[in-house]
Order: sequence, then structure tokens, then C-alpha cells
Amino acid sequence: MVDETVPLPVGTFIIGKTFGFEAGHRLPSLSPDHKCARQHGHSYEVEVILTAPALTEPGFITDFGDLALFKEFLDEHLDHRNLHEVLPVEPTSELLAQYLAGWFIKNLEPAIPGHLVAISVRETTTSWAHFHVAKDQR
Repeated sequence: MVDETVPLPVGTFIIGKTFGFEAGHRLPSLSPDHKCARQHGHSYEVEVILTAPALTEPGFITDFGDLALFKEFLDEHLDHRNLHEVLPVEPTSELLAQYLAGWFIKNLEPAIPGHLVAISVRETTTSWAHFHVAKDQR
């Protein structure tokens, strides 16, 4: 039997959901002899991290299903594309994370109860970038 007298501590709830897409890119501003100036590709993983001041029923920050629009954006605009041709920023992991945070705040956050804390972009199993949204952005 479970102990129903366990006190629930006060704290902050945070959730995350990971999405994936495949894309190529090069970093045109690098010198031609730099390996990342040449066309190459990654199996990107993008993690969205959310919080909220209060939970909605039945105890969610945001229903994970409500994040489907973000996946649709990734699939339609970034998947199997050359990122340097479709993004308005240099396609580094850092700037991609910042751009995706901006897109999320503009297009998805007004429709969901959660608030974006950060976005992480992983290019490989050992390389990633994390963009943390400043609190005064809201």
C-alpha cells in the first residue's frame, strides 16, 4: 500500500520533449579550409523545456500533444533541408536553438499554458547547444 501521508514538497515543475529531424548545412562564414564550411549533415535532436506557475488538469504543465505544431514546423521547414538555405541565421547549433526559441514563443506559447524555459539542439551524441530564454523576454 502507498503511504498517503507523504508531504508534497513545494517546488517548480519542468517538462521536456525531444523532437528529431535530419538536415544538412554548412557554415558559409567560416574559412574554406574549415571542415564545417563544407556541406555535411546531422540527425538533429531538439529538446523543448517548459514550466508553468500552476498545473492544469489533470496535473500538466502542457499536454505533450499540444506541442505537435512545433514538430510540424520542424518537419515542414527544416527536415531534409539545407539549413543555410532556409534559416535567417547562420546554422550553428547555438543560433538554431535561439531561432527555434523565438519561433516557439511567437507561434506556440500563446496557445499553451506552459512557458518556454530553454531549447537544446544536439547535432551528435557528444555535441549540443542550449539556449535559455531570459525571464524579461515576456
